[in-house]
Amino acid sequence: MLKCASQEGLRVLTLNHPRRGNALGPELVQALTEQLEAAFADARVDTVVLTGEGPHFCTGLDLSDLAALSDGDLLLRLVQIERLLHLIWNAPVRTVAVAHGRTWGAGADVFAACELRLAVVDATFRFPGVHFGIALGTRRLAARVGDDVARRCLLEAWELSADQAHQHGLANLQTSSKEDALKQVPALRVSRDVAQRLRAATRFDAAAYADADLAHLVRSASLPGLKERIEAYRASLKPHP
Repeated sequence: MLKCASQEGLRVLTLNHPRRGNALGPELVQALTEQLEAAFADARVDTVVLTGEGPHFCTGLDLSDLAALSDGDLLLRLVQIERLLHLIWNAPVRTVAVAHGRTWGAGADVFAACELRLAVVDATFRFPGVHFGIALGTRRLAARVGDDVARRCLLEAWELSADQAHQHGLANLQTSSKEDALKQVPALRVSRDVAQRLRAATRFDAAAYADADLAHLVRSASLPGLKERIEAYRASLKPHP
């Protein structure tokens, strides 16, 4: 479900559940959280890379068992994902995301939370949570692309191409393939000391916003009928190739 590889200060974490589009279910979120916490605590690691196996980086929240879930179950899963996003956003080392194929929902939020964001030419990005009443990662998205573009992404469920993501600042770099992107990663590394100084300079809002982000999510998700809203949204979608 999650592959881990290490070499010369790099820790590469590969989402490895391609049959479900690497969607974020509880087991994968827990494994990813645990591996990130271990990497951030390891003084030998200066850069963590997130990528995905199969045709997509991450298609969002895993809802394959939606019929069996309650509103409370869904709320807990969303809280766990918010904790994961906060962990990535405030990482003490450089974080690099390599997105290919569908990078949607919570997967797009993971991408946006990373410091450096490489979009393969076939990548697409969507942030549909607002359409079923979920406020997940919205402040981080606005920090990357600005308020106006963030509103369009959220309110219009705009599907961005890799070129559009690069144009608007969601992606730092565009590459021809996942393999090409991974080849560029060693040149993007910085020392752990430099990474920590960068974090100290640019993540000053960590404590101030941690509780606010979580409260915003919980307030939105705790409104009655979360499951029904998700089901209605899914039913409204046109089949996607």
